[in-house]
Amino acid sequence: MPIRIMGTGSFLPEKNVSNTDLEKYVDTSDEWISSRTGIKNRRIAVHETTAGMAAEAAKKALEMAGKEAIDVELIVLATVTPDYYTPSAACQVQAELGADNAIAFDVNAACSGFVFALNVAKMYIETGFVKNALVIGAETLSKILDWNDRGTCVLFGDGAGAAYLEESDKGIISVVQGSIGKKGMVLNCESRRTHNIFTEAGIEHDYLHMDGQEVFKFAVKSVPTAIETLLHNNNMDVNDVDKFILHQANVRIIESVAKRLKADKEKFPVNLNENGNTSSASIPILLDELNRNGSLKQGEKLVLAGFGAGLSWGSILLVW
Repeated sequence: MPIRIMGTGSFLPEKNVSNTDLEKYVDTSDEWISSRTGIKNRRIAVHETTAGMAAEAAKKALEMAGKEAIDVELIVLATVTPDYYTPSAACQVQAELGADNAIAFDVNAACSGFVFALNVAKMYIETGFVKNALVIGAETLSKILDWNDRGTCVLFGDGAGAAYLEESDKGIISVVQGSIGKKGMVLNCESRRTHNIFTEAGIEHDYLHMDGQEVFKFAVKSVPTAIETLLHNNNMDVNDVDKFILHQANVRIIESVAKRLKADKEKFPVNLNENGNTSSASIPILLDELNRNGSLKQGEKLVLAGFGAGLSWGSILLVW
């Protein structure tokens, strides 16, 4: 039987930071940011944590699905900004929810993370190993940004989104995924270097580094190709899809993908103007927003498409 999203949830930090606010701290302007990216605002964590936001989003997804945390059998959490090396953010969420019967682990695939995690959960359920799953994308990207790097720090925001899955009569139809590790360093953030009594002192912290032009070229080529492959594999074309829910990185990327697919750009909902790029959280946050405002109709065909660091990409075709 198909695996279906039965409930969604999201959570954003309280603090909203506008482009105008950033002008006070960074050599930039509202016009510079909005004209190049489409971003006007983003939420920045002050007291919130990755696991804390993930747990709040998960609670909302469970509430919508009418499920109790104790009945959850799997938690897969996509993030590149966990609060600890270990325990995993997923295990922290398990503890916060009281989901004591769940298997819990993290997935690191950056902006493709939610799509990758969704496919992992799908396969766990399909094999019969579990009956249901919580899939979460959560990030506190603000803590790995160099706030002196105006080309990068203005792009990102913090937040979390979640989905509850179980078997149903409709749902996920097909998935495509891929990675290009040899190009991975165009978008990277180094962890602590080897540092022990036998080495010289290592750095304590590094920041996110991005070659924006290379990432843009990767996205506008890989995303349309992945979507076309996904649709071709299922004897469909772009006209059969009701909505394309893309990772919210940059409005120029989204518009370029729509143009290359020769698809109506109205089928590509956007919320990055208010949230910025929230990496693995962007797709589930947008999905929850559309779900709660009534934009998603039963039986609609959706394509979810993530792309980013790794480099990696993934697309999922599903019936809502």
